[in-house]
Amino acid sequence: MTTMHGVPAANPPGDLRQAATDRLRKRRELQAHVLAYVLVNLFLITMWWLTTPGGFFWPMFPLFGWGIGVAFHVWDVFVGSEPSEDAIREEMDRLSKR
Repeated sequence: MTTMHGVPAANPPGDLRQAATDRLRKRRELQAHVLAYVLVNLFLITMWWLTTPGGFFWPMFPLFGWGIGVAFHVWDVFVGSEPSEDAIREEMDRLSKR
């Protein structure tokens, strides 16, 4: 929501509370995801080390595959953001011209 001069209007307190709650929930979920990634992969590496310490390092497959998922999760929490009002307005204008 913007004012007449294109300056963002203040969000109602309920909206800010919901946005803050959602952001905190996303961060907590990311923490749980990273913790699970680290613990499970440490377990797999330990199993590899105990069974075939000089052999083929097969834990690289779950490390790499799951690591991609963790990277996207980090992207979603810290880089991904809500679209700006200008971007929303442009998309609405583009859709209305169809």
